[in-house]
Amino acid sequence: MTGAYDVLARIRSNRAEPVPAGERCEMCSEQIAGEHQHVVDIEGRQLMCVCRGCYLLFTDTSAALRYRAVPDRYLAFPDFALGRREWELLQIPVGLAFFFDNSALQRTVAFYPGPAGATESELDLTIWDQIRTADPRVDLLAEDTEALILRVPDESVMPLESYLVPIDACYEFVGRLRMLWHGFDGGQQVRRFVDEFFAHVAARSKVVLR
Repeated sequence: MTGAYDVLARIRSNRAEPVPAGERCEMCSEQIAGEHQHVVDIEGRQLMCVCRGCYLLFTDTSAALRYRAVPDRYLAFPDFALGRREWELLQIPVGLAFFFDNSALQRTVAFYPGPAGATESELDLTIWDQIRTADPRVDLLAEDTEALILRVPDESVMPLESYLVPIDACYEFVGRLRMLWHGFDGGQQVRRFVDEFFAHVAARSKVVLR
């Protein structure tokens, strides 16, 4: 994994699994459950597993805090203002990527999945700003903690899928893909997992229209 959040590779590939005995909050050392929450360390550029109490300390998005709680909201953006031409101009080599606003770099960064994990794309900010202007829903993203994940199917008859998701969900997704990846294109197991992931995200997302 490369780029601003390379340390995020520490995230578990499946947080639904039971927590091993002795795993504790990375802030106060209290033992935490299998499904726990996360905060982003803005300065250290890493994701931290925390208990509920520590998580609640960093939910104020207006405060100048070193740590930011990762929200648990999912939003669907149907008819997102990005066509195949704009996608090609972004020069992302696969049909799937996620974007988030990095407050330390003061810009939007983009990552796409592959056999080595998450790879940072050299994002053309001019094109991205045009997309942002055309679709203001992009500005709903909370800095550092939420991402816009886009899926552009190969078949032109299938619509683009666009969702706002927690940043930890993106890294869990990428970590799981890395574990499942076989061969040049990932294999059937990866394709099935991607379909299941987007079906799960769609099922829990609130639709936000333009």
